[in-house]
Order: sequence, then structure tokens, then C-alpha cells
Amino acid sequence: MTNTNEKIKIAVFVSGGGTNLQALIDAQQSKIIENGEITLVVSSSPDAYALQRAANAGIKTVTVSRKQCASQEEFEEGIKKALCENSIELIVLAGFMSILSENFTAAYPKRIINVHPSLIPSFCGKGFYGLRVHQAALDYGVKVTGATVHFVNEIPDGGEIIMQKAVSIEEGDTPEILQKRVMEQAEWQILPRAVEKVAADMIKQRKGN
Repeated sequence: MTNTNEKIKIAVFVSGGGTNLQALIDAQQSKIIENGEITLVVSSSPDAYALQRAANAGIKTVTVSRKQCASQEEFEEGIKKALCENSIELIVLAGFMSILSENFTAAYPKRIINVHPSLIPSFCGKGFYGLRVHQAALDYGVKVTGATVHFVNEIPDGGEIIMQKAVSIEEGDTPEILQKRVMEQAEWQILPRAVEKVAADMIKQRKGN
């Protein structure tokens, strides 16, 4: 069991409903995540329901709205300031709809994790997000899809894969039905486990093991 003072401080980036954030909060409470602690939720929208989920769990929140920033640089500087003030060591993108620049991702090498709703390298990269991913899988006629947790680098969905889980496509699936199944059977399962794995590895590195 990791001492609270030793735990990796995690920020979760959100933009909407926060179902993946909730999966992470639940995993923390049930001790699936033991080596990390969510100490900050960063939202790109002041109306994101994810902020309420964070408040319900007693987690500090900050909103940095891209629309209210004059430039991408100002937007990212606002986020960096919040991360620095809260001593954040690991970032988890959980339905964060704003693109982060190469300057930002380069500042946190192997410290940003994202979950993508397909088995990378299928149906990923620029323009593949949300229901578009599931529509593409159905259009292509694949029989198996799933989710991938990966590190974030300058290439959209191009970072090293941490964990994947397959999900079967069933007769009569719509993008909405498939999205729900991939979330329940894959995203909510592997995202917390991947966060725990990375946090545990970071603690080992810190201790020089």
C-alpha cells in the first residue's frame, strides 16, 4: 500500500459528461488505483458535467476555456499553470476535446495518457473521435473493435500503447450501441488499470528501482 504522500498526483482532463472520470474515481475508491491519486480535474468547458462528478468526489477543479483564450499558447499556459500549482505528475485525458500542441505534449514525455475507442492502429488519428470511430468500424465491417490506452505524443493517437481490450461487434449495432459497449467492456476496465500501472512504474523510477 502506497503512503498518501508518496502517491503520484494525477490530473484528469475533461470536456463533457465525465464517464471515464467516474470510472477512475470509482477505481480509486475501490483501490484498483493505489499508487496514484486524482488531485485535480481540468475542464475545457465550464458546463461539463464532469466538474460536478469531481465536486461530488471532493476533487479540486479548474476550468481553462479555449474559447476565452486568445491563442492556443495562452490556453496551454493556463493549463500548465494549474498543473504546476498543484504539483501534477501524471495527466489523463478522459474525453478531453481540445487538441494539445506538440509544445505541450513534449513538456510531459510519457506523462500523458489517453484512452481511444478502437484497437489502434485501426480507426485512429486525426478526425477519429467519439461516434465517428464507431461509425467507421461498422462501415468497414470489422467483427472486433475495442479500446486502447496509450501515451500521448505529437502524433494524434500515435504514442506507445499501454493496454488494449477487444470488444465484439454484434448484429444490429449502431454507433451509439457500440460506443456504450466499448465504454462498459473496455474503456472503463483498462483505463484505471493502465493509470495504476504507469503510476506504479513512476514510483519505482522515483525510488531508483
